[in-house]
Amino acid sequence: MDRGAGVLLTAFTGGLVALQAPVNSVLGRAIGTWQAAFVSFAIGTIALACIAALATGGLGDVSGVRNVSWVYLTGGLLGAAYVTTILVTVRTLGAGGVVAATIAGQLAVSVVVDHFGLIGVTRQPITVVRVVGVLLLGLGTYLVVRDP
Repeated sequence: MDRGAGVLLTAFTGGLVALQAPVNSVLGRAIGTWQAAFVSFAIGTIALACIAALATGGLGDVSGVRNVSWVYLTGGLLGAAYVTTILVTVRTLGAGGVVAATIAGQLAVSVVVDHFGLIGVTRQPITVVRVVGVLLLGLGTYLVVRDP
């Protein structure tokens, strides 16, 4: 995939993430926070199981998980922490605030991951320009979540 298509696909999916918080929050109000997080992940798991079964290699390739370090198996836990958190925080911050805070946190941590080349990522040193970008995103987050 070329970079332009990657940016468009990621931006589109990012838009879907903006919908995730309010959708899950309404579900959480109806059935409870933990229960809503469970239902959300259960539906996603069923959808992904169907896709994986139809993909090249099918579900047989999943057995390779035995050869992967436990660190690389924590993605589901990280996702569960995010989904459960946004279920609650969207009620206070709104969808825009949740997305702004999420992106600010993602950028700040990812710049550190890039700098140290953590988790198999190619090293990209922290530069003044990157720090300014993180700070500007932090300012933007503040402007979105501040009281009117």
